[in-house]
Amino acid sequence: MPRGVTGRDWLGLSLLCVMWGTAFTFTRAAVASVPPIGVAAGRVAVGALVLVVAVRGLGLRLPSSPRLWVWFGAVGIVGNALPFFLISWGQERLSSGLAGILMAVNPLATLLLAHRFVEGERIHARRAWGFGLGFAGVVVLIGPEALAEIGGKPSEVVRQIAVLAGACCYAVASVLMGRMPATDARLAAAGVLAVTSLLVVPVAVAAGRPLAEVEPLSVAAVVWLGLVPTALATILYFRVIASAGPTFLSLVNYPMPVVAVLAGALVYGERPGLSALAGLALVLGALALAGPGGGRRT
Repeated sequence: MPRGVTGRDWLGLSLLCVMWGTAFTFTRAAVASVPPIGVAAGRVAVGALVLVVAVRGLGLRLPSSPRLWVWFGAVGIVGNALPFFLISWGQERLSSGLAGILMAVNPLATLLLAHRFVEGERIHARRAWGFGLGFAGVVVLIGPEALAEIGGKPSEVVRQIAVLAGACCYAVASVLMGRMPATDARLAAAGVLAVTSLLVVPVAVAAGRPLAEVEPLSVAAVVWLGLVPTALATILYFRVIASAGPTFLSLVNYPMPVVAVLAGALVYGERPGLSALAGLALVLGALALAGPGGGRRT
């Protein structure tokens, strides 16, 4: 029978938006003395440890099915390990504005992929207009001048393609989650983060810096990133996808930059201009168009 987006789904989307939007502020504190790959490895390791201990403490057991662990591995590689490397490498030479616009392709890619591969996730005119309006909102929020940076030298184009590929990886991961066999969101989150940590942590250790150079504030920021925007957010991520589908979940990418701008203003005194307010208006309009009418049908 038809099942639309519920108030609980909107609450989950809003919480994810806050968790991931404020993560940029904590990441800024973390990278002050920890390299990006170290931050990525630290947050997934903390997240995996917390979730594995939590599910055991709740009396739950991690799945023993090899088939399910193949799914966990696929989501961990495509949804975490690959985009961590691709986006971090790409952003070394790109402005944050251009990277933000390239990442805003994620909901559009999810819309197209889900239409083809997830039952009930069909493209309709209202949803398409909403996603397009959301992308425009991100461009206005970040600044249209960032669009002028697209292209350039071959070395810059390669970096841009890497960020785009990372955004598409997140889209593919969302679709994989939508097709994954039903399982408890806590167990799925623990399994995916465990696989990701096994892939990312060894690379970070090999490329790491001496612990004496790491500042306590950066360590605290990494721990917070592991607890909230990684562990808790991953559980919520699975639950929203299971309830409302990957296309609805991908809407989080539009208001998230707004939260990031507001968090930067509160913590670092950054002042958002009129473009930020205009971008916010477009993003809210996009959510109104693409959200309520875009529930998954099963």
